[in-house]
Amino acid sequence: MSIGLLGTKVGMTQLYTESGEVIPVTVIQAGPCPVLQLKSIEKDGYEAVQVGFGEKKRNRATRSERGHVAKLESKRQKANAAAGIETLPKADCEPVKQVREFRVPTNSYQVGQVLTVDVFANVLSVDVSSRTKGRGYSGVIKRHNFGGQRASHGVKKCHRHLGSTGCSAYPSRTPKGKRMPGQYGATNVTIRNQKIVSIDREKNLLILRGAVPGPNGTTVSITPTNYLPAPKANKWRIEAKKEKEVIAAE
Repeated sequence: MSIGLLGTKVGMTQLYTESGEVIPVTVIQAGPCPVLQLKSIEKDGYEAVQVGFGEKKRNRATRSERGHVAKLESKRQKANAAAGIETLPKADCEPVKQVREFRVPTNSYQVGQVLTVDVFANVLSVDVSSRTKGRGYSGVIKRHNFGGQRASHGVKKCHRHLGSTGCSAYPSRTPKGKRMPGQYGATNVTIRNQKIVSIDREKNLLILRGAVPGPNGTTVSITPTNYLPAPKANKWRIEAKKEKEVIAAE
């Protein structure tokens, strides 16, 4: 399993293929991401690589944020050194805005290593996770694409209302999952199996086919996809092959 990266959604555009087809693409600035920590099974109970993204000004970072990426002199640090407790290695970089962990083997990584878009050099498709645009408390027409009430006589000041929500004598309650007004957007969404169109190593740009959730400037998490095709196509081929074998045997 390959490691992923953090990035920022730059925006959308379109490209032309060699055959003249126009495809929509999303441009993502992926990395650079310094490796902050290496989690181990012996100490943490699981194995993972912790990376950061986006520099944060030192005067805006807390002491714990600065101490997470660089060594700071403190009474506790001196006491641990006097007691012979080894201090964890630091990445020795600027404070970061975003921190994520990717559960991959840590053998080929070390603290302070900077990961770039080159990690996707041999990857064909990725999964992209980000936060969708928050649209606040919305009605059913905006949230669920309802048609609304009739714009005729007898419908007074409730043209965009939901309508009936309950049932009759049975079961005398509103079923779970009924589509109603509520919070729309501002949720974490993952788009799977997005094809990589091209990679710009000089500017750390990753160009993906299709759209990515969230507004421009939002932070996204990119990982190599583990998407598998639906088994139906293979099932049809297997059945067709069996029929041919039966016919040949007869």
